[in-house]
Amino acid sequence: MNKTLVVGAGLAGCEAAWQLAERGFLVTLTEQKPRRRTPAHKSDDFAELVCSNSLRSDRLENAVGLLKEEMRRLGSLILSCADETRVPAGGALAVDREGFAALVTRRIRGHKNIEIAEGEATCLPEAPAIIATGPLTDGPLAQDIERQLGQALHFYDAAAPIVTAESLDHSKVFAASRYGRGADYLNCPMTREEYFAFWQALVEAQTVPLAAFETPRVFEGCLPVETLAKRGEKTLAFGPLKPVGLEVDGRRPFAVVQLRRDNAPGSLYNLVGFQTNLTFPEQRRVFSMIPGLEKAEFARYGVMHRNTFLPSPQLLNHDYSLRGRQGLYFAGQLTGVEGYVESAASGLVAGLAMARYLRGQPPVDFTRQTAIGALAHYVSSGNGLDFQPMNVAFGLLEPLSGRVKNKRERNLTLAERALNIVKEKQTLMNKEDSNDIL
Repeated sequence: MNKTLVVGAGLAGCEAAWQLAERGFLVTLTEQKPRRRTPAHKSDDFAELVCSNSLRSDRLENAVGLLKEEMRRLGSLILSCADETRVPAGGALAVDREGFAALVTRRIRGHKNIEIAEGEATCLPEAPAIIATGPLTDGPLAQDIERQLGQALHFYDAAAPIVTAESLDHSKVFAASRYGRGADYLNCPMTREEYFAFWQALVEAQTVPLAAFETPRVFEGCLPVETLAKRGEKTLAFGPLKPVGLEVDGRRPFAVVQLRRDNAPGSLYNLVGFQTNLTFPEQRRVFSMIPGLEKAEFARYGVMHRNTFLPSPQLLNHDYSLRGRQGLYFAGQLTGVEGYVESAASGLVAGLAMARYLRGQPPVDFTRQTAIGALAHYVSSGNGLDFQPMNVAFGLLEPLSGRVKNKRERNLTLAERALNIVKEKQTLMNKEDSNDIL
């Protein structure tokens, strides 16, 4: 029986290992925890969510909602576990952070075809292997990647703080989702005076200094809230603190800070859009100015950390295989995909691609007409030397042949086309796999 190596038990690595194991391949999954943790990791479980607990929109008219549905239909482990551990979040898929990681870990450890090997990878492995060591890849492995493949790029990512529910002043916060879509968020309304006092304190607050050799290049979708605030005094009011779709006594507040449930019991909430690089004392001081958070207890402060990614358009094919090195694949944020779902999606494609490689079958191309395929094609061909990490977006997909003016209808039409293609590809792969086994 063919045996392969998967390095890294994050979202992408677990998904890749699962896809291979489910197809009868023996997998050795190596993970550096618990022997070594990065500064962003707090748990020894696999698939740990180090930033938000949200996997974003679950609606088909949203690109990440389509990507999730494609993955469900392709048998994704990560989506299955996310669906089982979801917590209320309006139209989004949010999970109990600890429950999700624990479930993924149990499933991986319990699979008869997966062997866990604890230890840190120090060099690029020999094929067949999938490298999914994540955006915090460093040390000897990062040095070996740079030596063999060229200089890796990097940018910075930030995580939002988490507060305890019991420490909130519930006389000042109210439960609601935007536009009356349930009551899944806690909302902290601000008057004009409260907002500008908060903004002034935020832009003047002390941040954690970066090392002299580090370039503060930050992914646009994860900008620290203090960086965003410095773009203008009303930037936050039209961004993460926008009050649209929310009312207090029939009136719209000037601004609203939203808190999203971070675990199933609802004892922890994270501050939506509040990724930060403020020092811990400054986080206590400034964020306690938010109405309802005056006496908030912080279960976790926000942090900022370096993320590493490859110049993938120069190195990878559309199935995440390394050009010129048969049987060697990369997956996860190390490839330049951005986001939990996108990371898992790349692991799914890499796992399927590796299985086909081991069976002597040609790679499957999900094409730019699907979300999962469009993301892979972006990574392998997008933006050349100015390559930046990317979330899935409908703009990555091949346009429709005819014009549809209504945006929602256009996106749903793109989604219908994509799901039909995924069904066709899945049917083809299943047929080829059956013939190969016979």
